[in-house]
Amino acid sequence: MQLRVWRFLDGNRAHEKQSAALVCGLRKSFAGQVQSFDIPAGLTPSRILLGRMKELEQLPKPDFLIGTGRKSRLPMLAARRRFGGRAISINRPQLPFSWFDYAIVPEHDRPPPLENVILSQGALTEPLPENSPQAGRGLVLLGGPSKHYAWDIQAISKQIEPLLNQPIEWQISDSRRTPEGTLDALSGERINLVDWRTCAPGWVQEQMALAGQIWVSEDSVSMLFESLQSRARVGVIRVPGRGKSNKVRAAVQRLIDQDIVSEHLGEVLAQPQRQPLDQYLLCARALLRRCGLPLN
Repeated sequence: MQLRVWRFLDGNRAHEKQSAALVCGLRKSFAGQVQSFDIPAGLTPSRILLGRMKELEQLPKPDFLIGTGRKSRLPMLAARRRFGGRAISINRPQLPFSWFDYAIVPEHDRPPPLENVILSQGALTEPLPENSPQAGRGLVLLGGPSKHYAWDIQAISKQIEPLLNQPIEWQISDSRRTPEGTLDALSGERINLVDWRTCAPGWVQEQMALAGQIWVSEDSVSMLFESLQSRARVGVIRVPGRGKSNKVRAAVQRLIDQDIVSEHLGEVLAQPQRQPLDQYLLCARALLRRCGLPLN
């Protein structure tokens, strides 16, 4: 039995990681083989509908068409009209939900309670490398200001300071959004400061799999959920918010309320050993069930 997937790319690495995660979940869950074909970014709906993309005609007809990000939506819908299959939007489609067969949406985006909506807890992330976490290794990941958050280097440094007093070898890394000078404000023994520009592909995921503790600034909600794909104890570094309504902070607070993460070191150290969150797998299985397809 074969399941054929067309994965529509949009040139955004974060989006493409989410669709890759769903394909990975389908491969692990479907009672048969899954063939996945990457459809390159830049296709226009008119070129698809008018038959000007001969390479699409050479592919096996799709069972699922999957896209993440605004630029993938209309090409995906055009391909469904011409070639068939079920169109799956990952994240809020910014188009009517009724245009898609299914939408997999993080619950903090507050989608309507429709029959074709599958809720995920955070963004879909692929499984991490199969490494055993090491108690003597720690990882701190810093984001930066966004439409939901401001930035306060002093407050962040104050939260990180007690972490560094532990007998742990720490890797501290920033990101594209991190303001200049943030890493310079952090110092101490057993610390390796890692500029994101020097990181090889997959470095963060490898460090997550090895770390016994991971701390993430709360503005980086996708990185926070990716850290929950590890077996590490996970903590949150608080960041000042902008305005009263903040869906990202609400998502982080729910994780705190569920005792999955904490902003307090003592509570993080008391966390029991846990299993990866595996939302990519749960959503893939939910999708297969709703489509009446067999699970392995």
